[in-house]
Amino acid sequence: MGQNSANLKKCRGRPQIRPDEETVRLIIQAAAAEFQANGFAAATMGNVAQRAGISTKTMYRLIPNKADLFKHVMSERIGRFMLEADAEIQDTQDLVTSLEHMLVAFGSLTLEKEAINLIRLVIAESDRFPELAATFHNVAVVQSSEALLRWLKRQCQRGLVKVDDPVQAISALRGMMTMELQRSAMLGLAEVPTPEIIKARAKFCARLFLDGCRVDQRDQL
Repeated sequence: MGQNSANLKKCRGRPQIRPDEETVRLIIQAAAAEFQANGFAAATMGNVAQRAGISTKTMYRLIPNKADLFKHVMSERIGRFMLEADAEIQDTQDLVTSLEHMLVAFGSLTLEKEAINLIRLVIAESDRFPELAATFHNVAVVQSSEALLRWLKRQCQRGLVKVDDPVQAISALRGMMTMELQRSAMLGLAEVPTPEIIKARAKFCARLFLDGCRVDQRDQL
């Protein structure tokens, strides 16, 4: 009885405070849902706070405005891709598997339903809110391109591929992987690609790309 009383006393008191990092994750998830549901202009900080289950005071303390909210949403998505693009992971795989892995990650980043909706939002509202286009370009386009470019340059340094203009090559590879699928989904002409379609596309694009730039090891002898 005495021990149970002591345990009850320990449980009483202030509830455990949620770390800010966890709260920010909830805010980002809520903001992504709010932007997709209502667009950028109609989205409100109060609605995001309500979706996240927090007070508006906490909301403004952690993320002060909608522009920052949108940047956090984009950064969270690109962060997942950057983890998949980690150099140490890629260098443990053969060339074809490594590129397929990169392209599947890139396809998931750009072709998932949430990504399609965010791109539609940027296109629809960038005239009124040019910061959206700038954020999308700097966070999503630039960072994903740089990750793919680093991969290609590593393969060149390893003597596995030869490319005269790596920047142009990556631009072409990005377009081949996603442009047609993305455009069809955005225009409502096709469904958002499934993971299976993204994997099949990555496999096709990887082999087509490497057939054009892979170094024949026999030529190195």
